[in-house]
Amino acid sequence: MLFLENIYRRYTLDEVETTALRDVSLTIERGDFLAIMGPSGCGKSTLLNLIGTLDRPTSGSYRFKDADLLALDEQALARFRGETIGFVFQSFNLIDDLTIRENIELGLSYRDNRPADVRGRVAEAMDKVGIAHRAQHFPHQLSGGQQQRAAIARAIVGSPSVILADEPTGNLDTENGSHVMDILQGLNEGGATIVMVTHSPSHADIARRRVDMLDGRIVTSVARQI
Repeated sequence: MLFLENIYRRYTLDEVETTALRDVSLTIERGDFLAIMGPSGCGKSTLLNLIGTLDRPTSGSYRFKDADLLALDEQALARFRGETIGFVFQSFNLIDDLTIRENIELGLSYRDNRPADVRGRVAEAMDKVGIAHRAQHFPHQLSGGQQQRAAIARAIVGSPSVILADEPTGNLDTENGSHVMDILQGLNEGGATIVMVTHSPSHADIARRRVDMLDGRIVTSVARQI
């Protein structure tokens, strides 16, 4: 479904060039649950940003099914992200002065939905992650685990094809981190494609496949025996 071939990403600052990704090739199939691991600075988040079209590679090719994503302009990419990808971030990225329900509704910003459809989708997403009882609360009134559940609900409310999770348990204690992983595993078992960056070997073991990165390269790729 997602095909990255010979991807390089270079940054230039004050005439100093840094290569964040080096000749990365990766295929992500529908229904996959991929964990990306590696030391800090190895290119994990850069790769996730490229998969989510938040950044563009310096060279290489990137396709979604038969579509060449690198040929799309920014407006078309924004629509692609809104319709195809759900993002879950380590820092939750909820808007403080919006209720949890309103934050989740933002996940439908790029979709044309009737008000009744929006209400139904938001209610369903909140039920899936067990946050419906907090719909009228504000983010600061929730625990970290509850905020991450709300962030996951925002990511899935539009029924995206792909969920990208960047250290989704990084700011959580062990118990809440386990709850979040249970939610992601359940979404994957329900058909969602998930790509997750993590530093936790135990959380990576939950994924169907794991790739390890070092110095901007993928050095190993291992599928879990199911």
